[in-house]
Amino acid sequence: MNKLKVLHFPDSRLRIVAKKVENVDQNIKDIIDQMFFTMYEEKGIGLAATQVNIHKRIIVIDVSEKKDERICLINPAILSLSNDADIYEEGCLSVPGFYENVSRPKDIKVSTLNYNGELIEIEASGLLSTCIQHEIDHLNGKLFVDHISSLKRNRIAKKIVKLKKEGTLTSRKNTPNYKSAT
Repeated sequence: MNKLKVLHFPDSRLRIVAKKVENVDQNIKDIIDQMFFTMYEEKGIGLAATQVNIHKRIIVIDVSEKKDERICLINPAILSLSNDADIYEEGCLSVPGFYENVSRPKDIKVSTLNYNGELIEIEASGLLSTCIQHEIDHLNGKLFVDHISSLKRNRIAKKIVKLKKEGTLTSRKNTPNYKSAT
């Protein structure tokens, strides 16, 4: 299986709003399988299609310790968010090596199609809730760095551009995606 190329901030393609998937066919399932492969290879816990330059509303997630609880969300729609918030030190495969505290609703309920194209609802809290919200942001052209000050965001963008030019921007292998900041 081929690993997909992950786009890095500040690449403007990360700002493209993903389009709805009209039909969950074999082509979509192949994309999902490649996304899971890429996410596991990069040691991530979530990946949105936008991050691999596929502008379809597809997310893959696995927040389990053993990496054996695959969750696929196609055309996810937020049904409800709790008023209580969690703060996690978020990271991102598209912003390798950088982490910032982000506050998000603690609980979420989403409507989504699964891998087989069946409409389901998912209720999540804690890390899974944070991950779902983080990845839905990607589908809407938003990154976790948009939740921090523009000063910090601009510094991160400049550092990533510099590291890319030097050829020293590395993947996030062996680094966690999120750490609880509470």
